[in-house]
Amino acid sequence: MDHGRAEAEMSNHPRYAAEGAPAIRAAATALPPHQIDQETLSVLLRELWGEEYRASRRWKTVFDQVNRTVRVGRRSLALAPGDYPAALESFASANAAWRRVASELATAAAADALGRAGVAPGDVGHLIFVTGTGIATPSIDARIVNRLGIGRGVRRTPIFGLGCAGGVAAVARATDYLRAFPDRTALVVSVELCSLTLQRGDLSVANIIASSLFGDGAAAVVLGPAANGNAAAPRVIATRPYFYPDSEELMGWDVVASGLKVILSPAIPVLIRERLAADVDDFLGTCGLTRAAITHWIAHTGGNRVLEAMSEALELGPDALARSWRMLEETGNLSSASVLFVLDDLLSSGEARPGDYGMMIAVGPGFSAEFALLQWLFRPAPILRFLRRSGRNASLS
Repeated sequence: MDHGRAEAEMSNHPRYAAEGAPAIRAAATALPPHQIDQETLSVLLRELWGEEYRASRRWKTVFDQVNRTVRVGRRSLALAPGDYPAALESFASANAAWRRVASELATAAAADALGRAGVAPGDVGHLIFVTGTGIATPSIDARIVNRLGIGRGVRRTPIFGLGCAGGVAAVARATDYLRAFPDRTALVVSVELCSLTLQRGDLSVANIIASSLFGDGAAAVVLGPAANGNAAAPRVIATRPYFYPDSEELMGWDVVASGLKVILSPAIPVLIRERLAADVDDFLGTCGLTRAAITHWIAHTGGNRVLEAMSEALELGPDALARSWRMLEETGNLSSASVLFVLDDLLSSGEARPGDYGMMIAVGPGFSAEFALLQWLFRPAPILRFLRRSGRNASLS
Protein backbone atom coordinates (compact mmCIF):
# COMPACT_ATOMS: atom_id res chain seq x y z
CA MET A 1 0.00 0.00 0.00
CA ASP A 2 1.24 3.51 -0.82
CA HIS A 3 0.69 5.13 2.57
CA GLY A 4 1.71 8.58 1.31
CA ARG A 5 -1.01 8.48 -1.34
CA ALA A 6 -3.52 7.26 1.21
CA GLU A 7 -2.67 10.16 3.52
CA ALA A 8 -3.15 12.66 0.70
CA GLU A 9 -6.47 11.09 -0.22
CA MET A 10 -7.64 11.54 3.37
CA SER A 11 -7.98 15.23 2.52
CA ASN A 12 -11.23 14.33 0.76
CA HIS A 13 -12.62 12.73 3.92
CA PRO A 14 -14.88 15.03 6.00
CA ARG A 15 -12.55 14.62 8.97
CA TYR A 16 -9.76 16.26 7.03
CA ALA A 17 -11.82 18.84 5.13
CA ALA A 18 -10.32 22.31 5.08
CA GLU A 19 -12.59 23.65 7.80
CA GLY A 20 -11.36 21.11 10.33
CA ALA A 21 -7.76 20.92 9.15
CA PRO A 22 -4.88 22.35 11.19
CA ALA A 23 -4.27 26.05 10.58
CA ILE A 24 -1.02 27.91 10.13
CA ARG A 25 -1.53 30.45 12.89
CA ALA A 26 1.62 32.50 12.21
CA ALA A 27 5.13 32.44 10.82
CA ALA A 28 8.23 34.50 11.59
CA THR A 29 11.86 34.71 10.51
CA ALA A 30 15.17 35.80 11.99
CA LEU A 31 18.39 36.78 10.23
CA PRO A 32 21.82 37.33 11.78
CA PRO A 33 22.96 40.98 11.81
CA HIS A 34 25.93 40.54 9.49
CA GLN A 35 24.39 41.33 6.11
CA ILE A 36 26.67 41.51 3.10
CA ASP A 37 26.02 42.12 -0.59
CA GLN A 38 26.95 39.47 -3.12
CA GLU A 39 29.68 41.50 -4.81
CA THR A 40 31.51 42.16 -1.54
CA LEU A 41 31.15 38.53 -0.49
CA SER A 42 32.53 37.39 -3.86
CA VAL A 43 35.60 39.55 -3.28
CA LEU A 44 36.12 37.96 0.14
CA LEU A 45 35.78 34.46 -1.33
CA ARG A 46 38.25 35.30 -4.09
CA GLU A 47 40.70 36.37 -1.39
CA LEU A 48 40.05 33.15 0.52
CA TRP A 49 40.85 31.12 -2.58
CA GLY A 50 43.42 33.60 -3.88
CA GLU A 51 46.03 31.07 -5.00
CA GLU A 52 43.55 28.87 -6.82
CA TYR A 53 41.76 31.87 -8.33
CA ARG A 54 44.98 33.22 -9.80
CA ALA A 55 46.54 29.91 -10.79
CA SER A 56 43.69 28.25 -12.70
CA ARG A 57 42.00 30.05 -15.54
CA ARG A 58 39.24 27.43 -15.63
CA TRP A 59 38.61 27.73 -11.88
CA LYS A 60 38.50 31.53 -12.13
CA THR A 61 36.04 31.34 -15.04
CA VAL A 62 33.71 28.98 -13.17
CA PHE A 63 33.84 31.05 -9.99
CA ASP A 64 33.08 34.31 -11.78
CA GLN A 65 30.30 32.77 -13.88
CA VAL A 66 28.56 31.22 -10.87
CA ASN A 67 28.64 34.46 -8.90
CA ARG A 68 27.40 36.41 -11.90
CA THR A 69 24.42 34.15 -12.69
CA VAL A 70 23.25 32.82 -9.31
CA ARG A 71 20.80 35.75 -8.85
CA VAL A 72 21.61 36.33 -5.19
CA GLY A 73 21.85 39.99 -4.25
CA ARG A 74 22.82 39.75 -0.59
CA ARG A 75 23.04 37.32 2.28
CA SER A 76 23.17 37.37 6.06
CA LEU A 77 26.07 35.64 7.79
CA ALA A 78 26.19 33.95 11.18
CA LEU A 79 29.46 35.72 12.02
CA ALA A 80 31.21 38.94 11.11
CA PRO A 81 33.43 38.26 8.05
CA GLY A 82 36.60 38.72 10.08
CA ASP A 83 35.59 35.95 12.49
CA TYR A 84 35.41 33.18 9.88
CA PRO A 85 39.12 32.24 9.60
CA ALA A 86 39.23 31.23 13.26
CA ALA A 87 35.77 29.65 13.24
CA LEU A 88 36.55 27.49 10.20
CA GLU A 89 39.84 26.15 11.53
CA SER A 90 38.18 22.86 12.48
CA PHE A 91 34.86 21.07 12.58
CA ALA A 92 34.82 21.59 16.34
CA SER A 93 35.27 25.36 16.15
CA ALA A 94 32.74 25.75 13.32
CA ASN A 95 30.17 23.65 15.15
CA ALA A 96 30.70 25.54 18.40
CA ALA A 97 29.88 28.77 16.56
CA TRP A 98 26.89 27.02 14.98
CA ARG A 99 25.49 25.95 18.39
CA ARG A 100 25.77 29.47 19.78
CA VAL A 101 24.25 31.36 16.85
CA ALA A 102 21.67 28.68 16.03
CA SER A 103 20.31 28.85 19.59
CA GLU A 104 19.99 32.64 19.39
CA LEU A 105 18.30 32.78 15.98
CA ALA A 106 16.01 29.81 16.58
CA THR A 107 14.79 31.26 19.87
CA ALA A 108 14.20 34.68 18.30
CA ALA A 109 12.17 33.25 15.40
CA ALA A 110 10.15 31.00 17.72
CA ALA A 111 9.35 33.82 20.13
CA ASP A 112 8.26 36.10 17.30
CA ALA A 113 6.02 33.44 15.73
CA LEU A 114 4.35 32.62 19.05
CA GLY A 115 3.78 36.31 19.71
CA ARG A 116 2.18 36.81 16.30
CA ALA A 117 -0.06 33.78 16.86
CA GLY A 118 -1.06 34.91 20.34
CA VAL A 119 0.11 31.59 21.77
CA ALA A 120 1.85 31.36 25.15
CA PRO A 121 5.03 29.24 25.16
CA GLY A 122 3.50 26.99 27.79
CA ASP A 123 0.72 26.05 25.36
CA VAL A 124 3.09 24.44 22.82
CA GLY A 125 2.40 20.71 22.72
CA HIS A 126 4.95 19.65 20.11
CA LEU A 127 8.19 21.35 19.06
CA ILE A 128 9.71 20.16 15.78
CA PHE A 129 13.23 21.42 15.14
CA VAL A 130 14.87 21.19 11.71
CA THR A 131 18.46 21.71 10.62
CA GLY A 132 21.14 20.21 8.42
CA THR A 133 24.13 22.47 9.01
CA GLY A 134 25.28 21.60 12.53
CA ILE A 135 24.87 19.11 15.35
CA ALA A 136 24.10 19.38 19.05
CA THR A 137 23.06 16.97 21.79
CA PRO A 138 20.81 17.93 23.43
CA SER A 139 19.47 19.37 20.20
CA ILE A 140 18.71 23.07 19.79
CA ASP A 141 15.02 22.51 20.58
CA ALA A 142 16.02 21.89 24.22
CA ARG A 143 17.59 25.33 24.31
CA ILE A 144 14.41 26.85 22.83
CA VAL A 145 12.32 25.15 25.52
CA ASN A 146 14.53 26.53 28.29
CA ARG A 147 14.83 30.05 26.91
CA LEU A 148 11.12 30.51 26.18
CA GLY A 149 9.70 28.64 29.15
CA ILE A 150 7.90 25.96 27.13
CA GLY A 151 6.25 23.34 29.34
CA ARG A 152 7.97 20.24 30.67
CA GLY A 153 5.51 17.96 28.89
CA VAL A 154 6.32 19.23 25.40
CA ARG A 155 7.04 16.61 22.75
CA ARG A 156 10.33 17.31 20.93
CA THR A 157 11.23 16.02 17.48
CA PRO A 158 14.59 17.08 16.05
CA ILE A 159 14.95 16.44 12.29
CA PHE A 160 18.36 16.31 10.59
CA GLY A 161 19.38 15.45 7.04
CA LEU A 162 16.38 16.45 4.92
CA GLY A 163 18.17 19.55 3.67
CA CYS A 164 16.05 22.00 1.69
CA ALA A 165 13.01 19.69 1.95
CA GLY A 166 13.04 19.83 5.75
CA GLY A 167 10.82 22.90 6.14
CA VAL A 168 7.85 21.39 4.32
CA ALA A 169 8.47 18.00 5.93
CA ALA A 170 8.34 19.59 9.38
CA VAL A 171 5.03 21.31 8.58
CA ALA A 172 3.75 17.90 7.47
CA ARG A 173 4.86 16.23 10.73
CA ALA A 174 3.21 19.02 12.72
CA THR A 175 0.02 18.47 10.73
CA ASP A 176 0.13 14.74 11.52
CA TYR A 177 0.39 15.55 15.22
CA LEU A 178 -2.52 17.99 15.07
CA ARG A 179 -4.74 15.52 13.27
CA ALA A 180 -4.30 13.25 16.28
CA PHE A 181 -4.57 16.10 18.82
CA PRO A 182 -6.64 18.81 17.08
CA ASP A 183 -6.94 21.10 20.11
CA ARG A 184 -3.18 21.43 20.67
CA THR A 185 -0.46 23.64 19.23
CA ALA A 186 2.65 22.66 17.30
CA LEU A 187 5.73 24.83 16.76
CA VAL A 188 8.09 24.26 13.82
CA VAL A 189 11.52 25.87 14.02
CA SER A 190 14.20 25.71 11.33
CA VAL A 191 17.69 27.16 11.54
CA GLU A 192 20.41 26.85 8.93
CA LEU A 193 23.90 28.40 9.15
CA CYS A 194 25.28 27.31 5.82
CA SER A 195 28.28 29.67 5.93
CA LEU A 196 29.76 27.66 8.78
CA THR A 197 30.03 24.58 6.55
CA LEU A 198 32.41 26.28 4.08
CA GLN A 199 35.35 24.02 3.20
CA ARG A 200 38.48 26.01 2.37
CA GLY A 201 40.22 23.00 0.83
CA ASP A 202 37.33 21.90 -1.38
CA LEU A 203 37.93 23.23 -4.89
CA SER A 204 34.94 21.48 -6.48
CA VAL A 205 32.34 23.23 -8.60
CA ALA A 206 29.74 22.11 -6.01
CA ASN A 207 31.57 24.06 -3.30
CA ILE A 208 31.86 27.13 -5.51
CA ILE A 209 28.10 27.02 -6.09
CA ALA A 210 27.33 26.43 -2.40
CA SER A 211 29.58 29.28 -1.26
CA SER A 212 27.86 31.61 -3.75
CA LEU A 213 24.28 30.50 -3.07
CA PHE A 214 23.56 29.51 0.53
CA GLY A 215 22.90 31.91 3.39
CA ASP A 216 22.09 31.85 7.10
CA GLY A 217 18.79 32.33 8.90
CA ALA A 218 15.98 30.85 10.98
CA ALA A 219 12.21 30.58 10.62
CA ALA A 220 9.34 29.38 12.78
CA VAL A 221 5.73 28.41 12.13
CA VAL A 222 2.91 27.98 14.65
CA LEU A 223 0.16 25.50 13.76
CA GLY A 224 -3.00 24.60 15.59
CA PRO A 225 -6.73 25.22 15.67
CA ALA A 226 -7.68 28.50 13.99
CA ALA A 227 -8.37 31.20 16.56
CA ASN A 228 -12.03 32.29 16.50
CA GLY A 229 -12.55 30.76 13.05
CA ASN A 230 -9.88 33.06 11.58
CA ALA A 231 -10.22 32.73 7.81
CA ALA A 232 -6.89 34.52 7.31
CA ALA A 233 -5.06 31.48 8.65
CA PRO A 234 -4.53 28.92 5.86
CA ARG A 235 -5.42 25.32 6.61
CA VAL A 236 -3.03 22.47 5.78
CA ILE A 237 -5.37 20.22 3.81
CA ALA A 238 -2.93 17.52 2.72
CA THR A 239 0.76 16.67 2.68
CA ARG A 240 2.80 14.15 0.76
CA PRO A 241 6.46 13.16 0.28
CA TYR A 242 7.76 11.73 -3.01
CA PHE A 243 10.96 9.72 -2.69
CA TYR A 244 13.17 9.02 -5.71
CA PRO A 245 14.91 5.64 -5.29
CA ASP A 246 18.66 5.26 -5.73
CA SER A 247 19.36 9.00 -5.84
CA GLU A 248 21.44 9.46 -2.69
CA GLU A 249 24.37 10.80 -4.67
CA LEU A 250 22.53 13.88 -5.92
CA MET A 251 22.71 16.00 -2.77
CA GLY A 252 23.95 15.83 0.80
CA TRP A 253 27.07 15.96 2.94
CA ASP A 254 30.33 14.07 2.84
CA VAL A 255 31.43 14.16 6.47
CA VAL A 256 35.18 14.78 6.45
CA ALA A 257 37.72 15.66 9.15
CA SER A 258 37.22 19.39 8.58
CA GLY A 259 33.42 19.26 8.66
CA LEU A 260 30.54 18.95 6.22
CA LYS A 261 31.62 18.83 2.56
CA VAL A 262 28.79 19.59 0.16
CA ILE A 263 27.49 17.15 -2.45
CA LEU A 264 25.53 18.95 -5.14
CA SER A 265 24.89 17.28 -8.49
CA PRO A 266 24.15 19.10 -11.76
CA ALA A 267 21.56 16.36 -12.36
CA ILE A 268 19.15 17.89 -9.82
CA PRO A 269 17.46 20.29 -12.30
CA VAL A 270 17.23 17.42 -14.78
CA LEU A 271 15.36 15.24 -12.29
CA ILE A 272 13.02 18.12 -11.43
CA ARG A 273 12.17 18.66 -15.10
CA GLU A 274 11.57 14.95 -15.63
CA ARG A 275 9.64 14.02 -12.49
CA LEU A 276 8.16 16.99 -10.67
CA ALA A 277 5.10 17.70 -12.83
CA ALA A 278 3.82 14.13 -12.70
CA ASP A 279 4.21 13.99 -8.93
CA VAL A 280 2.52 17.35 -8.38
CA ASP A 281 -0.36 16.26 -10.61
CA ASP A 282 -0.64 12.97 -8.73
CA PHE A 283 -0.71 14.77 -5.37
CA LEU A 284 -3.25 17.37 -6.45
CA GLY A 285 -5.34 14.71 -8.20
CA THR A 286 -5.84 12.86 -4.90
CA CYS A 287 -7.30 16.12 -3.59
CA GLY A 288 -9.57 16.60 -6.60
CA LEU A 289 -7.51 19.51 -7.96
CA THR A 290 -5.24 20.42 -10.86
CA ARG A 291 -2.34 22.84 -11.11
CA ALA A 292 -4.72 25.49 -12.41
CA ALA A 293 -6.37 25.64 -8.97
CA ILE A 294 -3.20 26.81 -7.23
CA THR A 295 -3.01 30.57 -6.73
CA HIS A 296 0.08 30.70 -4.53
CA TRP A 297 3.19 28.62 -5.26
CA ILE A 298 5.34 28.58 -2.12
CA ALA A 299 8.59 27.13 -3.48
CA HIS A 300 11.87 26.94 -1.62
CA THR A 301 14.59 29.21 -2.94
CA GLY A 302 16.76 26.40 -4.26
CA GLY A 303 18.81 28.57 -6.60
CA ASN A 304 18.32 29.85 -10.12
CA ARG A 305 18.67 26.42 -11.77
CA VAL A 306 16.17 24.81 -9.40
CA LEU A 307 13.57 27.58 -9.69
CA GLU A 308 13.92 27.62 -13.48
CA ALA A 309 13.44 23.84 -13.58
CA MET A 310 10.37 24.03 -11.31
CA SER A 311 8.80 26.77 -13.41
CA GLU A 312 9.41 24.91 -16.66
CA ALA A 313 8.28 21.53 -15.33
CA LEU A 314 5.03 22.92 -13.92
CA GLU A 315 4.45 25.26 -16.88
CA LEU A 316 4.00 28.22 -14.56
CA GLY A 317 3.44 31.81 -15.59
CA PRO A 318 6.28 34.33 -15.36
CA ASP A 319 5.14 35.67 -11.98
CA ALA A 320 4.13 32.43 -10.29
CA LEU A 321 7.45 32.08 -8.45
CA ALA A 322 8.14 35.81 -8.13
CA ARG A 323 8.10 35.64 -4.34
CA SER A 324 10.66 32.81 -4.31
CA TRP A 325 12.89 34.67 -6.77
CA ARG A 326 12.77 37.77 -4.59
CA MET A 327 13.60 35.86 -1.43
CA LEU A 328 16.49 34.20 -3.26
CA GLU A 329 17.84 37.63 -4.14
CA GLU A 330 17.39 38.95 -0.61
CA THR A 331 18.62 35.98 1.47
CA GLY A 332 20.12 33.31 -0.77
CA ASN A 333 19.13 29.69 -0.29
CA LEU A 334 18.49 29.07 3.42
CA SER A 335 18.05 25.30 2.97
CA SER A 336 15.15 24.02 5.12
CA ALA A 337 14.26 27.53 6.30
CA SER A 338 13.94 28.97 2.79
CA VAL A 339 10.39 27.77 2.07
CA LEU A 340 9.28 29.06 5.47
CA PHE A 341 10.69 32.49 4.58
CA VAL A 342 8.57 32.43 1.43
CA LEU A 343 5.53 31.35 3.47
CA ASP A 344 6.08 34.16 5.99
CA ASP A 345 6.39 36.68 3.16
CA LEU A 346 3.07 35.51 1.67
CA LEU A 347 1.26 35.61 5.02
CA SER A 348 2.63 39.07 5.79
CA SER A 349 1.56 40.40 2.40
CA GLY A 350 -2.14 39.70 3.01
CA GLU A 351 -2.50 38.82 -0.68
CA ALA A 352 -4.27 35.50 -0.16
CA ARG A 353 -8.04 35.62 -0.43
CA PRO A 354 -10.74 33.28 0.93
CA GLY A 355 -10.95 30.22 -1.28
CA ASP A 356 -7.36 30.48 -2.53
CA TYR A 357 -5.20 27.38 -2.66
CA GLY A 358 -1.47 27.45 -2.01
CA MET A 359 1.13 24.75 -2.45
CA MET A 360 4.33 24.45 -0.48
CA ILE A 361 7.00 22.62 -2.43
CA ALA A 362 10.64 21.78 -1.71
CA VAL A 363 13.21 19.20 -2.77
CA GLY A 364 16.18 17.86 -0.86
CA PRO A 365 18.54 14.98 -0.09
CA GLY A 366 17.24 11.50 -0.51
CA PHE A 367 16.50 12.60 -3.20
CA SER A 368 12.92 13.59 -2.43
CA ALA A 369 10.20 16.19 -2.85
CA GLU A 370 7.85 17.39 -0.11
CA PHE A 371 4.42 18.92 -0.81
CA ALA A 372 1.81 20.60 1.39
CA LEU A 373 -1.55 21.86 0.12
CA LEU A 374 -3.01 24.93 1.86
CA GLN A 375 -6.37 26.66 1.59
CA TRP A 376 -7.62 29.97 2.91
CA LEU A 377 -11.24 29.55 3.95
CA PHE A 378 -14.30 31.66 3.42
CA ARG A 379 -15.36 33.16 6.72
CA PRO A 380 -18.84 31.74 7.55
CA ALA A 381 -21.66 34.10 8.40
CA PRO A 382 -22.40 34.43 12.16
CA ILE A 383 -25.59 32.35 11.93
CA LEU A 384 -23.71 29.51 10.25
CA ARG A 385 -20.99 29.59 12.92
CA PHE A 386 -23.69 29.38 15.58
CA LEU A 387 -25.41 26.46 13.86
CA ARG A 388 -22.12 24.56 13.48
CA ARG A 389 -21.18 25.10 17.13
CA SER A 390 -24.63 23.96 18.25
CA GLY A 391 -24.54 20.91 15.98
CA ARG A 392 -27.60 21.93 13.97
CA ASN A 393 -27.96 21.65 10.20
CA ALA A 394 -28.60 24.64 8.01
CA SER A 395 -30.72 24.47 4.88
CA LEU A 396 -30.33 27.38 2.52
CA SER A 397 -32.55 27.85 -0.50
